[in-house]
Amino acid sequence: MKKLVFIFSLCFSLSCLAQDSLSVLFIGNSYTYANDLPTVFVNLTNSLSDIATVDSKTNGGFTFQNHLDDPATHVKIESKKWDYVVLQGQSQEPSFPTAQVNQATLPPAVSLADSVYANWYCSQAMYFMTWGRQNGDPQWDSINTFDKMNVRLRNAYMRIADSANASVSPVGMAWKYVRDTYPTINLYSGDGSHPSMAGTYLAACTFYASLFRKSPVGATYFAGLDPTIAGQLQGAAEIAVLDSLDTWHLQSTESLTVADFGFQLSGNTVSFTNSSSYATDFTWYFGDDISSIESNPVHSFQYDGTFNVELIASSECGIDTVMVPVTIQYWGIGETDYHILLKTMDDGTHILESSEGFFGEIILMDAQGRHLSSNTLTGQKTFVLPSDSSGSGIYFVRTPTGTYRVFKINSQE
Repeated sequence: MKKLVFIFSLCFSLSCLAQDSLSVLFIGNSYTYANDLPTVFVNLTNSLSDIATVDSKTNGGFTFQNHLDDPATHVKIESKKWDYVVLQGQSQEPSFPTAQVNQATLPPAVSLADSVYANWYCSQAMYFMTWGRQNGDPQWDSINTFDKMNVRLRNAYMRIADSANASVSPVGMAWKYVRDTYPTINLYSGDGSHPSMAGTYLAACTFYASLFRKSPVGATYFAGLDPTIAGQLQGAAEIAVLDSLDTWHLQSTESLTVADFGFQLSGNTVSFTNSSSYATDFTWYFGDDISSIESNPVHSFQYDGTFNVELIASSECGIDTVMVPVTIQYWGIGETDYHILLKTMDDGTHILESSEGFFGEIILMDAQGRHLSSNTLTGQKTFVLPSDSSGSGIYFVRTPTGTYRVFKINSQE
């Protein structure tokens, strides 16, 4: 499976909302070549003033494993830098028992996606979520109706996509919407399995919405269908896709590259963990006039405060920037050069006494960071502690310069 140190996002720079052109390779079987789905998709796209360059490899009845084992599949994948490669399994195989799917379907489906990524770093694998048969599949109770079979297909394709860091075109969900909302529209050919022209047109609309992240509503190409029916199918695809972009891993962004990071504090030192997606080059600005080009830098801040740390991530897939505030409470650089005694007075009060004297605003905190006392002193050698201070131990004194110094306090016997 493709190794990503990064979170996943699915918008290549040529296929985002601001763009209008992309290349797509369809790898599937008779569900794809019936009524020539790739050409219907191109004509639909052109009518919406966008551009799609397509190719296909469609062998009747081919499973994911058949495609993986066929050298011609890899020749097609490697023929150019595709923006998207659409992968479709045999119509029944993802609906079979989960253990069978996990053993026989998921591994080759993921391996095909790996081949897509290996051909070009910025390519996207997209799975063609197919539909349940008109009356289900009678060979197993769990898929013997359309709804049962459709649910199993949906869940299997989502599991495969999750495993392959890929997206899904939810044609099967658009299919269900039409069956529930417009039951007089027949999406099937005579065998109750393959698509009618209306079914192919619905699939093309769903792919347009999935690939461009745009609504197909308003397309003037109807593939010979009644314009009213075509409009209803356009609307169904819009609802199935655009209402659930995150569900289908179709997050809409301006760049495939997404900058992101986390961090862990240790005193004034911060370890940054880069979680950007589709990025190969990184520039960090730590907010203190220091920068870095490391992937996962470690940076020590020299004073406390809140710093706006900026990461610019880039690659041939795009560029993105993220800024995160990091708050530093600088707990010191060691002990002071002079010793401070904690004295207990006859009246039970405690004072800190320094031979050097205290200057400016002094804030005293205990080892847990709790504020104990503060005052502004100008050379005084004593600093009164509150009555509930604990005596001997580690204390933090915030100096007028804004840094924290650590003091070991010894009790006066």
